[in-house]
Amino acid sequence: MNFQQLRAVREAARNGYNLTEVAHVLYTSQPGVSRQIRELEDELGVDIFIRAGKRLTGLTPPGEAILPIVDRLLLESENLRRAGADFHASRSGQLSIAATHSQARYALPLVVRDFREQFPDVALHLHQGSPRQVAEMLLSGAADIGVATEALTGYASLATLPGYRWTHSVVVPPGHPLLEQQEAGRPLTLQSLVRFPIITYEQGYTGRSHIDESFAAAEVSPNVVLTAMDADVIKTYVELGMGIGIVASIAFDEERDRNLRAIDAGHLFKVNTTRIALRKGVWLRAYALQFIESFVPTLKRDVVLQAISATAPDEAPSPAAVQKAA
Repeated sequence: MNFQQLRAVREAARNGYNLTEVAHVLYTSQPGVSRQIRELEDELGVDIFIRAGKRLTGLTPPGEAILPIVDRLLLESENLRRAGADFHASRSGQLSIAATHSQARYALPLVVRDFREQFPDVALHLHQGSPRQVAEMLLSGAADIGVATEALTGYASLATLPGYRWTHSVVVPPGHPLLEQQEAGRPLTLQSLVRFPIITYEQGYTGRSHIDESFAAAEVSPNVVLTAMDADVIKTYVELGMGIGIVASIAFDEERDRNLRAIDAGHLFKVNTTRIALRKGVWLRAYALQFIESFVPTLKRDVVLQAISATAPDEAPSPAAVQKAA
């Protein structure tokens, strides 16, 4: 048994049993992948995969039981490498952050700048994607830290910690009737919003679920004419006069967005919480812990390590527990 065999099994499951894709991921040949998998199956005495001819089509019942063990073994091997690097070169290495577009654009820039000044020898990689993609990057090991508002709490293998709370704003061009309503002392209401075409986030992004919930609870139907992943795109089309925008409040800057005006909508939609997500049981480099604390000062080292600890009463200490004691 060797790690290459374990990686072949893991990547086959991750890549829809497409051995051509697995070979590409592992920088080897398709026959080589097939051989690694078959050798492991022969050693274990069971078939891990269901086959149709030479094609893999799914996991056998033994394969369903074996795959989580394979994942743990490969995670522990990565933890071992990280632990050694942490003690050998505590201020150099690499750190991968996966975040949604809004978080990467508006919440993270100052943290990234300060981190680079503090750890100039750490190569920082910033990946952008949907909340689901952020979670998948964490689970696959492509990212060390995830930052998103929605969808991260639904994964048992991820630990999520509250970051910061934020609300939405309505953005409109100067002279818009909603601004005149505000100046006349009439508060912004959901009923007043549905009089206009609405441009906002796609489903699953940046608190969109809370927007929909509020309209549904009020039994009014918004005329959503355009959706986008990024607030800058939403604001662009608002400037073109296509409708009013509903965006995260942090996405509006008076200096930068001179052609728009923002109206606070915090009373209309539920408060949102951006979360930090980490894979449970992972060994976090010291500088990764520092990045998290710089972003959310309440998330001290002990709080984070406790969250990612996978220790159960009858288990050996997890990497996080060992790291906490170090």
